[in-house]
Amino acid sequence: MIGSKRRSRSSTNIWPGYVDALSALLMLVIFMLLVYVVSQLYLSQTLSDRDTQLARLNAQLDELSELLGLERSRTEALEEQMITLQDDYSSSLARNDEMVDRLESTREQLMQQTATAEAQAERLASMEESIDEKDEMSASQQAMILRLSNQIASLREQLRKIASALELQEQMTAEKEEELANVSQRLNALLAERVSELEQYQSEFFARLRDILASNENIRIVGDRFLLPSELLFASGSAELGEDGKRELDKLANLLLDVASKIPEDVDWILRIDGHTDIVPINTPKFPSNWELSTARAVAVVRYLAAQGVPERRMVAAGFGEFFPVAEGTSPEALQKNRRIELKLTDR
Repeated sequence: MIGSKRRSRSSTNIWPGYVDALSALLMLVIFMLLVYVVSQLYLSQTLSDRDTQLARLNAQLDELSELLGLERSRTEALEEQMITLQDDYSSSLARNDEMVDRLESTREQLMQQTATAEAQAERLASMEESIDEKDEMSASQQAMILRLSNQIASLREQLRKIASALELQEQMTAEKEEELANVSQRLNALLAERVSELEQYQSEFFARLRDILASNENIRIVGDRFLLPSELLFASGSAELGEDGKRELDKLANLLLDVASKIPEDVDWILRIDGHTDIVPINTPKFPSNWELSTARAVAVVRYLAAQGVPERRMVAAGFGEFFPVAEGTSPEALQKNRRIELKLTDR
């Protein structure tokens, strides 16, 4: 009886269970392969679309670069022309002043000589009247009168020439001043155009940054500045950027690089990063005062943005310590608002 039970156990067939398990495993592997193939197809399509967009953007950037090069060449030529005109105008003014001084001196001398000659002529005339009773004047007196008359005529001719020269010089000076005024007007118009262009990019930067950072309720906007709370970027008493702060700065860096690629090179713009602290003093070996802490935080933001590709020459960092609060009082809310990093796109 016992032997028959053992034979029944040993004759149990376990292969169907193994076959079912292997079938399920095979179906799972096939399913995973299908998912992998589909994801690869979708990824390749996405990469292809992205490459197409990048090629189109590169073509647009090449066109913008060519246009900016032409505009820069025209601006440089205009500046060189202005410098040349200013130099010519300065030299002309110097020459005019020197010539005017000489002409004035000569005219004064001639006027003195004319006055002397006229006085002599009057004396001779009186002498002539006194000797009317005589029949004839002496030959020497007649010669003197003739000589003085010729001198007076010559002096008057010289005065006329000097007056004409002065009038011509004044006319030339007026023309130079008018030409310089026209050049200055054109330059002022060009500068106004550049300022307007920068304001346009400032508005675009401001609007897009506001949209990007709008999801964070702690970020505030005051005028044309963005105020990032220090707690978002740094730990208390530290100038080391945290992960949350780096994520926010990554958004800022991407936006800034996009906007900066559209701004012409001759538009002199910068991004100001200002560090501020609350009135609670700090005194550590690394940060002896709030000045050092606020400056170190601003520099940390600049260095991180530079590492993301933002041009270093387009950024400036400054630390203001606790001296420019945006909230009065010593409440926790006021202290929190005053601990901040301010961002502003402006001209240099």
